[in-house]
Amino acid sequence: MSRDFLINGRRDGCISPFDRGFAYGDGVFRTLPVRDGTPHCWERHYRKLCEDCKVLGIVCPPEEVLAADIAMLVNAGEDATVKIVITRGESIRGYAVPALAQPMRTVIRTPDQTYAPDNASEGVKLHLCALRLSHQPKLAGVKHLNRLENVLARMEWVDAQFADGLLLDVDDHVIECTMSNIFIRTGTQLTTPDISRCGVAGVTRERILELAPLLACQAVIADFKLEQLFAADEVIICNSLYGAWQVRELKGKVWPRGGLATELREHLLLNDTRTA
Repeated sequence: MSRDFLINGRRDGCISPFDRGFAYGDGVFRTLPVRDGTPHCWERHYRKLCEDCKVLGIVCPPEEVLAADIAMLVNAGEDATVKIVITRGESIRGYAVPALAQPMRTVIRTPDQTYAPDNASEGVKLHLCALRLSHQPKLAGVKHLNRLENVLARMEWVDAQFADGLLLDVDDHVIECTMSNIFIRTGTQLTTPDISRCGVAGVTRERILELAPLLACQAVIADFKLEQLFAADEVIICNSLYGAWQVRELKGKVWPRGGLATELREHLLLNDTRTA
């Protein structure tokens, strides 16, 4: 399946050099799987887009418009990966927001994302990133287009043995990975970092917090540092494309194989109650 895209619903559309997403990263995005032609957990992803647009003061396109774009790009019965980008639209120059900005939407289809089978069956190894995430509570949780911290962090390794990189903040709290959220299990407590100062609120993170009671776990959102992570019984990373993987190794620390990631993947693959 070739790459394909729509810009404001048109295959012949183009991005203006005056677009504020291009110039300033003034916009938001979401990436999600499409299974058998149906966007997985669509209602959740659309709600997140709306929430993130609201933080930036951007009018999010109607749900039916974006759903129609996806339907134009992915045929019934197909699997694919879709990325939705919403920017504020054009302005001439300067940071001031134009009074009548017209948001621009881009929907991109790429082939269904595939990963090494061992990532799910054996677990993954993480790189500990030297880069530290800065605090900006106004943008915390938002999947905005300013992702230079992630880009610089991802440049820290080229070794394919690392599936992702662990990111700490300026106070050395564990926050997330470059493309994933993270959980630690200690006994029956399943903890994910507080992202009220920085980090992205992922849809799969949200779903795992809701699923925890079904797995006899107590879900907690709290600050923790590397010492607590290294002392955890299991470490799990997650995103919307691969579901959940166990972390088997970080900085020489090796965890025994556990079953939580497999259980989570099985639950996450089920149709979500908020899927359109």
